[in-house]
Amino acid sequence: MENDKLIVGLDIGTTKICAIIGRKNEFGKLEVLGMGKAVSDGVDRGIVTNIEKTVNAIQKAVTDCSNMADVDIAEVIVGIAGQHIQSKIMHGSIMRPPSEEEITIEDVQRLTADMHNIVVPPGNSIIHVMPQDYTVDYEGGIKDPVGMAGARLEADFHIITAQTTAIHNINKCVKRANLTSSQLILEPLASSLSVLSDEEKEAGVCLVDIGGGTTDIAIFYENIIRHTAVIPLGGNIITSDIKEGCMLMQNQAELLKTRFGKAISKEANTNEIVSIPGLRGRPPKEISVHNLACIIEARMEEIIEIVQNEIMQSGYYKKLAGGIVLTGGGSQLQCIAQLFEYMTGLDTRIGYPNEHLGKSVIEEIKSPMYATSVGLVLAGFKSLDNREEEYLKRKANSGRKPKIMEKRELIANSFFKNITDRLKNMISADIGDDDNYNN
Repeated sequence: MENDKLIVGLDIGTTKICAIIGRKNEFGKLEVLGMGKAVSDGVDRGIVTNIEKTVNAIQKAVTDCSNMADVDIAEVIVGIAGQHIQSKIMHGSIMRPPSEEEITIEDVQRLTADMHNIVVPPGNSIIHVMPQDYTVDYEGGIKDPVGMAGARLEADFHIITAQTTAIHNINKCVKRANLTSSQLILEPLASSLSVLSDEEKEAGVCLVDIGGGTTDIAIFYENIIRHTAVIPLGGNIITSDIKEGCMLMQNQAELLKTRFGKAISKEANTNEIVSIPGLRGRPPKEISVHNLACIIEARMEEIIEIVQNEIMQSGYYKKLAGGIVLTGGGSQLQCIAQLFEYMTGLDTRIGYPNEHLGKSVIEEIKSPMYATSVGLVLAGFKSLDNREEEYLKRKANSGRKPKIMEKRELIANSFFKNITDRLKNMISADIGDDDNYNN
């Protein structure tokens, strides 16, 4: 039963490390059984910079999650992000024996496996190989070539690579926390599973996940991921701007941003003043909410311009009928959706992971800042579902063998039948000779 399976997602972010354990209920919704989080001091912009601090944070998050769910956790699905992530479209092809009439699942898997062996820049490793459209005997635009007749099978693949050392450091942290990493998944792909609908992916949509250290982008069209990118700017850079502009402590700047910050300065009241406690006997500092909004707006405009440039470079700007979906902790900034709409000209909404969640005692999990964590658990179930679907597909196809297999079976059966008949004749002849000899 699917609801007997438990999957743990581990989001190693710049501001927090979060572990979530969940299972699917009878309605196919995700039930979150436990959650744990810890401050991420050893990660900067998605890259592990301090092994010891990261290991301690992972252990705390996983322990809290394990205690809440009352289960032992040994295996996790880990998310990866960072400026080192790169993606490109590559073309691959294989030739099939002309005698084999039907393309099989094995042919598709062989083509995909070949793409894992392509040459990538030194110091990088492939983490995802995702087929786009297939071509059979130069006939393109094919979504599923299995069962078709053809000698040449081709496809365009979306190849995502990551820095090898970054992968090793993440795996080292997970291993030192006495855990096993079953999968390594690009974080925007995980987030897309929790906040995007199939209709949006079909129509064309751009997911923008604004985290603490990075802003991740994933563009979907016709239910296929077409473009990914990671921008090394996130919510923390806005906090740093506020800290320097208003001469505040880091925690004061973060609190000011989350409570009173707006992404559009015109929406802020020019007469509203926030009083910040001073340091050791110094008088409180007064901060204008309008000036605060001006600082935030300037940085957000820079981030949106980079996002806009990525969308334009992908070539899918005019195909995004689903517009933009914002998620991540940075998406909770007031007026941010309006600013995205104004600057990009695309409809924008905030993405919450509510659609895929069942009953949960943890209300906090419904926040956009946990979209990646929830998506990692959903990604684990999706991979399980894919394996089950493949098994069922194989089982269904096993009753309908390709003609070439039927021919081979006929030849083999005829060959073994001839041998069997000859042996029988020889045995009969020997028995007859023995009878004559005894007589």
